[in-house]
Amino acid sequence: MTRPRRVAVAAHPSLPDALAEAEQVCDYFNQAGIETIKGESLHDADLQRMAADGALDALLALGGDGTMLRAGRLCAPLGVPVLGINVGRFGFLAEVQRGEWQELLPRFLAGDFWLEERMLLDVEHRRAQKTLGKWTALNEAVVCRGRFVRPLTLHAFVDGYRLASYVADGLIAATPTGSTAYALAAGGPILPPELRNILIIPVAPHLSVDRAIILPQGAAVTIRADTTYEAALSVDGQPPEGVLDGDEVSVTVADFTASFIRFQDPGYFYHNITRYMEQNPVTGIENGR
Repeated sequence: MTRPRRVAVAAHPSLPDALAEAEQVCDYFNQAGIETIKGESLHDADLQRMAADGALDALLALGGDGTMLRAGRLCAPLGVPVLGINVGRFGFLAEVQRGEWQELLPRFLAGDFWLEERMLLDVEHRRAQKTLGKWTALNEAVVCRGRFVRPLTLHAFVDGYRLASYVADGLIAATPTGSTAYALAAGGPILPPELRNILIIPVAPHLSVDRAIILPQGAAVTIRADTTYEAALSVDGQPPEGVLDGDEVSVTVADFTASFIRFQDPGYFYHNITRYMEQNPVTGIENGR
């Protein structure tokens, strides 16, 4: 890897520690002679414009997993790799933990890292053949019940063929990255991040198919709502969109991938998932204690 010439640094705006750490990271790059663009957040217009213009060699994102999801969605279509520095709670997607960047950034400047490619999803919401919205997901798309505590009937189709009908609180279509997020909480399997398969798993199924299904690479999924009251669509935990009876949500693999900068060996994923499941950093409580 070549030495980066221009990098951007963005932090979660609601985390004071992230903003303070971002200032220190920018100072480090400036002292190393690297042109640095500091964005107040990933929504910073100048930062987004420079990324779109191909003017960035990398983006450093300081925050938690939500920040990494936003950074991945922003940078993936532009081919800009992301280095995550965790100053949030969970930080499973981030490569650098709090206080480690002083040790690892010299390796970044020396090009001593590798790029991990992770698939994304293209998600489209349709009503009566009209497109209501399009999104890109790094974790998952979820069609779920709304304000009423009643199960939904959801029909899933793969490449135009009926897969199954579900009576459940919701249905998740997840990437391998998302297999360790909401899908894992719903009892789904863990998929290695380098796979390019879509995972389908129901949430709280009632007298219907209760198993996760891993679809072959390249498969396209359509979820059709069969409901007399409003449901919701949420993509990567973003604000939900209303889903009505007969609405369809299509999920396909995106043409581009998210590139994450890694210093650890390629087997890091298996070490980390074991460590995070033995000690949940969200609660700060170790299992069994």
